Amino acid sequence: MSVIRLTVNGRAHTVDVDPTTPLLYVLSDDLELRGPKFGCGLGQCGACTVILKGEAVRSCSIPVQSVAGTEITTLEGLGSPENPHPIQQSFIDGQAMQCGFCISGVIMTAKALLDRTPNATEAQIRQALANVLCRCGANLRMIAAIKRYQQQRQAGVPSARTERAGAGERRTA
Repeated sequence: MSVIRLTVNGRAHTVDVDPTTPLLYVLSDDLELRGPKFGCGLGQCGACTVILKGEAVRSCSIPVQSVAGTEITTLEGLGSPENPHPIQQSFIDGQAMQCGFCISGVIMTAKALLDRTPNATEAQIRQALANVLCRCGANLRMIAAIKRYQQQRQAGVPSARTERAGAGERRTA
């Protein structure tokens, strides 16, 4: 066992774990985060995706020791049910999910892509998402939600979240 310091969603954490433990297990078991999910355990399905150094990565295949001191962002780090991030709100507004199992991987992958490539084409979006396994059939709605978020971001349109906050309204889950 080793003491490892992590920064997850802007908060410092110290965990005492085997340094080879997959990051996913530390996030879910020790930090009780439910955004990244166990899917395949092989880094192939994308359910466990987090953002690390601006890249969407599979947390199930990364030893926790290799990310000590690095900022890690999970779905919870983007927003909450009460105050969703604009990309999360776009998915909500577009009803862009069914079972929800892949949604964390889809959102985190899309967010990392658009942070790096704000003018990503639909083909680039589809290529990035090709590595996230989704079987529910909401793919077209997911692409539409990502494009809506991208367009709002490019136009500088305030998100519904910003408008609600400005109007003094409070959203409940």
